[in-house]
Parts: sequence; C-alpha cells; structure tokens
Amino acid sequence: MTNQINVGKKKIGLQNPCFIIAEAGVNHNGDVDLAEKLIDAAVAAGADAVKFQTFKAEKTVTLTAEKAEYQKSMTGTNESQYEMIKKLELSDADYWVLSKHAQKAGIFFLSTPFDEESVDLLDQIGVPVFKIPSGEITNLPLLKKIAQKSKPIILSTGMATLGEIEEALNYLKQHGAEDIILLHCTTNYPAPVASVNLCAMETLRCAFQVPVGYSDHTEGITIPIAAVAMGACVIEKHFTLDRTLPGPDHRASLEPQELAMMVKVVRDVELARGNGIKSPTEEEEAIKRVARRSIVATRDIRVGDVLTEGDVAIKRPGTGIEPRYLGAVMRMKAKVPIQRDQVIQWDMIE
Repeated sequence: MTNQINVGKKKIGLQNPCFIIAEAGVNHNGDVDLAEKLIDAAVAAGADAVKFQTFKAEKTVTLTAEKAEYQKSMTGTNESQYEMIKKLELSDADYWVLSKHAQKAGIFFLSTPFDEESVDLLDQIGVPVFKIPSGEITNLPLLKKIAQKSKPIILSTGMATLGEIEEALNYLKQHGAEDIILLHCTTNYPAPVASVNLCAMETLRCAFQVPVGYSDHTEGITIPIAAVAMGACVIEKHFTLDRTLPGPDHRASLEPQELAMMVKVVRDVELARGNGIKSPTEEEEAIKRVARRSIVATRDIRVGDVLTEGDVAIKRPGTGIEPRYLGAVMRMKAKVPIQRDQVIQWDMIE
C-alpha cells in the first residue's frame, strides 16, 4: 500500500491538497440536462471532481425491496425502491455526454458503478478512479470486477467493521488493485453529528497504511471542514441545484453556494494546517521585535560601572539583550555610557 496515490495529474495523500468530490449522485432526477448543470455548478464551486451513480435498476434491487427510512421520508411510501431508482436512471449515452461535458469544463468525471456492466461502461468512458460505495463493500464479484480494471479505487466504509474493511482490501489487492483510498463514512441521511466519529479516520490510517478521507452525510459544512483539519485526503459531499426538488437525496445535500463555501474553507484550512514545523513566521519575526522585551537601564550608567539588579529593568521593545540572559549581564561592566531607559546591547558591556 502507498501513502500517496495519483488520480490523473492529481496526487492524493497527506502532503497534498484535499481531493474534493462534489457528489451529484442521482440529484439529476434522470434528466441529463440537469446533470450537466450540476457539473457546471461543481466547476463553479471549485471542486476537483463531480461524481454520479451508474446503475441498472433491474440489476441493483428486487422489484419489491422497501425503501430506506430516509427515502420514505423524502419520497413517500407509495412506490418501491425499484420504482424510485428506475426513474433516476441515465442511459449509457448520457454518461458519455456527461463525461465529455466534464472534460470540456475542466473537472474530473467520476461515477459509482452498482453492477458489473456499469463497471465496463465507466472503464470505456475513461474514469480515472473507481468509487465503491459503502453498501457494496461485501459484494465480492463487483469488487473483483473493479480491481481487474487496474485503476485507483476509492472505497467508502460506512456500516463496515475493521474486519470487513480488511477483507475487502485484501480481496481487491488479490485481484489486481494496488492504489486504494479509504473513506470513513456514517451511512445515515442526514447523519447526526454525534454519530460521525471522525477519529476513526486515524484508526483506518494506522490500521491499513493508506490515504484516508471522509464521505460526509451530515447537514451543513462544519464536519467535512473538521475532517480536513484532522487530515482527510479526500472529501465527498452531496450537492444539488435546489434542496426543494423531488427525490431521495436533495434535502440532505448542499446547494451550489454552500458547496462553494465548503471548498473555500477547506482550502483555508489546508493553508492553516501548514507543514508541522514549529518556527516563527516571517511576519512573527518582525512582530517579535515589538512584542518581546529587552534588558534596559534604569539609570544613567557610566563607563566602568558594574551592573546590578537595581541598574536594569525588563521592557519592550525586544531589540536588545533578551531577559533570559539577565543572570549573565549582572556584574558585567559598561564599556560605553548607557542612558536611562536605553536598551542594552551586548557590545555595550564586557
């Protein structure tokens, strides 16, 4: 395993900028024109990649499968999960259109495959990395198919135990995968803040020695920003053009201006994290001369006078002998006249 992975010309790892994925998912509502507008919004927000979901309803869910509770609350109970996602399908041709639109707009086009046929389609389109969603982490046939494409993989780990993650990683490597990024995730829509457990990112990093990021399902932008401050190499966040649109994921998604704000603050946080070396900045060096203190004379001192505690005080500015050398200064003699309140320099005493 490696601690830095290349996705196209982007390097993903702790010493590189966070790779921000704007998760469009199915928020296009089955409309390719709306999907193109989502791509444009992701570009305007400054995201590195925009991601959709590629699936065939009949290969993904049974005709009678129930919706998740959050899906019921968003879209009602009068249809099955199959009926809901069938309306959210895009055609193979649509994905080619979206890929070209993203390429022209200057953003990575990604999509999560939910069946083996979709893996082949996305490979032909040329996605630079495969994203495996949390729900498929135990779907070994799908993992094998993706691993055999010999491309980087981003694996979400919502709902998974460490043992299941280890099994998935070993299986992916066994079938040809080399570069794998793990995303910590809490699979709930929206996820309560108390359930997020961002410290699990470090657990994953230590356990598996791979780049680790965070796929966020909380409301707002606070938690993904905190994840970046804690070292997330990848952030994935759902977004929509309008939270009031019908569909299962809109209400738990950011709107474009919120996505743009998240990206901006993430970049600020990256700058603030720095390189970890504790040393004064160039600006601090200048301020230090004003804010720190020096040894100064409390009276007019004549040449040859021996300095005692009563002859000196500690005051700003910090342009002379530092207070930590007070003991060394005591009992030294003045080489030149020193005026009252004058900052004492080393070349004034002997």
